[in-house]
Amino acid sequence: MEDAFIRHIELLGYEKRFFPSQHYVYMFLVKWNDLSEKLIYRRFTEIYEFHKALKEMFPIESGDISMEKRIIPHLPAPKWFDGQRSTESRQGTLAEYCYALVNLPHKISRCQHVVSFFRVRHDDMNPLTDSQIRKPEVFILPKDAKKSLTDITGPIVLQTYRAIADYQKSSTSEMALQAGDMVDVVEKSESGWWFCQLKDKRGWVPAAYLEPMDGPDESEEQEPNYAGEQYLVQKSYTAVEEDELSLKEGDLIEVIHKLLDGWWVIRKDETTGYYPSMFLQKAGESNTSVKSELRNQSVPPRRSTIRNVRSIHKQGRKQISQETYRRNSKKYIQSRRNMKERFQNKANVIIEKNEQEEDKPKAQPAVPPRPSRDLILTRCTESTRRKVL
Repeated sequence: MEDAFIRHIELLGYEKRFFPSQHYVYMFLVKWNDLSEKLIYRRFTEIYEFHKALKEMFPIESGDISMEKRIIPHLPAPKWFDGQRSTESRQGTLAEYCYALVNLPHKISRCQHVVSFFRVRHDDMNPLTDSQIRKPEVFILPKDAKKSLTDITGPIVLQTYRAIADYQKSSTSEMALQAGDMVDVVEKSESGWWFCQLKDKRGWVPAAYLEPMDGPDESEEQEPNYAGEQYLVQKSYTAVEEDELSLKEGDLIEVIHKLLDGWWVIRKDETTGYYPSMFLQKAGESNTSVKSELRNQSVPPRRSTIRNVRSIHKQGRKQISQETYRRNSKKYIQSRRNMKERFQNKANVIIEKNEQEEDKPKAQPAVPPRPSRDLILTRCTESTRRKVL
């Protein structure tokens, strides 16, 4: 008889349970090779422990020996507190993970570890509930999200970065690093703090301490936009370095260049410099609890302030000098002024022309010549002819 294996795993959504305490479980529809379909429930912590054990069973395919040979999809570690928001936002990643898992080589996708984990358990058939407290709440994954998963062509592997220097954490939410450590970046925040994972450790790390493996240039960084975007300063900051700006809460500024290390190049009037992006909010946007939480963190260090930096790349990271920012900003401001003056001059010329035309005397209509006596006698009525005669 053929061994059982999984044909397809579909994430249906998640369930909020209140017994023995409030927690969340994901609902999966597992389709087997005998055409049977079983509904199972798994907590994310269980799924992550399954994932860690799978990586240990297949070290080559998990990239522990060489990252280039990794085919097992990546799965971000659970957070310290998994609430409804994180449970809901993780659904897409989890659905993609299951899709990639089933499509791995048979030695992985059909191994006993995978088959056992997705088999129906007793508590799947009879989940522990207490009707006297509260019935579970079910949240179904939208149909549009399910359709988009068919476009997936391969496993999900998050980017790997290397630490360029030692970093000592200053809070429990951060993670200490040593130069040369290879970390998986789970989340890139525009504040300059990235959530990373290193084996069993996870936490926030300053982006300035990390460099990509494939090259020194950061492809995600956009080109400077000297037209600028309007932002409001949400928290005051006093400049420490010469190329930084000191601003007060409520100041309106323009953002020229959004850098990944959390230090954006901004313009205040005609002055240009660096400012922590976590203290800025786009003009017109409402404040969110996430942004407020980030602003309570400390400002990330800048790459130029890190000592004993050891990069694996011969060329340094592509940087634009502060003088270039200032020079190009002045050019843009001057061009904007010239354009404004041109429009004003053009408007003045139009006004002058209109005034000149108004001052000219208006031409009077020409008086038609009096008709001759013979013409009146020939063409006019009898009464008119009598007056001439």
